[in-house]
Order: sequence, then C-alpha cells, then structure tokens
Amino acid sequence: MLGAIAGDIIGSVYEANPIKTTDFPLFSNLSRFTDDTVLTLATAQVLMKGLDYAAVYRNFGRAYPRAGYGGTFLNWLMTDNAPPYNSWGNGSAMRVSPVGFARDSVEDVLREAEKSAAVTHNHPEGIKGAQATALAIFMSRKGDTKDNIRRAISERFGYHLNQSIEAIRPAYFFDVSCQGSVPQAIIAFLQSDDVESAIRLAVSLGGDSDTLACIAGAIAHAYYNEMSLEMIREVKSRLPEEFIEILDEFALKYFKGGHY
Repeated sequence: MLGAIAGDIIGSVYEANPIKTTDFPLFSNLSRFTDDTVLTLATAQVLMKGLDYAAVYRNFGRAYPRAGYGGTFLNWLMTDNAPPYNSWGNGSAMRVSPVGFARDSVEDVLREAEKSAAVTHNHPEGIKGAQATALAIFMSRKGDTKDNIRRAISERFGYHLNQSIEAIRPAYFFDVSCQGSVPQAIIAFLQSDDVESAIRLAVSLGGDSDTLACIAGAIAHAYYNEMSLEMIREVKSRLPEEFIEILDEFALKYFKGGHY
C-alpha cells in the first residue's frame, strides 16, 4: 500500500505538468499527497474495521476537502446518502490497493474490489479497473510471475498488456478512464525493475500521473516486497500523523513482520 502512496506523491507534481521521460526528480517541495492517498487509506480503514465504504470515503474526503477530487465525486462526497453515479473513472482503481493486500483468495479479492468501487464507480469499466488492479496486487503478493500476472489480467479483463511504455508514450494523453489508464499503469509495473522504476515509467507516460503512478507503485510494492528507506522517509514526511498510524496498523495486520 505504501507504494501506492509513494506513486501518488511523486506523480502529483506532474499531473498538471506532464513529462515524457523517466529522468525527473522523485521529490520536491511541491510533492504532496492527493485524493489517491486519502481514499486509499480510507479503504484500508474499512478493511481493518469492517466499516461501510461510502461512510468512510465521505468521512475521509470531508476531512481533506482540498485533496483534488474530481467534480462528480466531490458532489457525491458532500451529499449525504448520494447513490453511485455510474463512473468508469480511475478513482476506483487508485483507492483499491489495500484489498489486494488484505484478502486471501482470488474470489475474495474480486468481490471486495467490486464492493469498494460500486459505492461510486458502479459502471462495468469502473468495477473492472478496481478488480484488475487488486488482482494484480494479490498475485504479486503471492509470488506469481509477471508472465502469469499479464496473462491472468488480459484473459479475465480483456486488457491488452503486450505493448511497451516506449511504444505507448508518444501518443498517450491525459485519460482518467479506467480503460485508458489501468492497463498502462499495469504495463509500467510489468516493465519495471523495482518500485522506483515502476513509478518513473508510469509518470513518464505524461498522463494522469499521480493515479498512473499510484496504481503502478502499488503493484510493484506487492511484487518486489520492498522500498528504499529513503523513499519511505520522503513519503512519510509528507503525511499527517493519522495517516501514518493507519499505515502502521495496516502493516501490523497484513504484512509479514509488521513492516512495509
């Protein structure tokens, strides 16, 4: 899960200033957490406490109202008892990573990912994006190979994952749909060597950089099972104490040894 937050913070600088290279500073004074981090931690809280997704998303979102939510989600956030709005946006995928770490079978992962998505993103593509991301994280955590992950995601969800980032990058543009960003983020992971390179590849597409890097970073963290101490330090220095407490509690509950 910390890989998702690292991706969000690193990508935040480039969301409005897209770049087409992997050669960029990972952190700056402008690097900050966004709605991706807020809602990822909200998902973690639901899983740990057995709470209601809609209620917790509203509680967390209202506590951090300037985190950069999309307009339709913001309206849902600020309206009590608002129904889901049939979104196919990548918000369902950016917040789902804790599911892949917390559930212990493919069926449970897919079921829980759909639950987390459906309170807002109940369009089939919104649910598919969340499930594909969570399944890739689950398979990575369980030690599957990249070839198996690529095959499973492609066969189950119809995503085309055989292109390279270099082939995608020149024509890629800002796309907040699940179908236009989740496959690309998964490819960034598949082509990576570690968490940092997955994030760099995702950001280099020049699209919705914080969310692309959030998804790629989450899968990479599950797969490589480590992050540099420097990256962890930089990420945690940009989080409020209550977020760090949730991360620590989640790690104790779901990570072997209780560490990231």
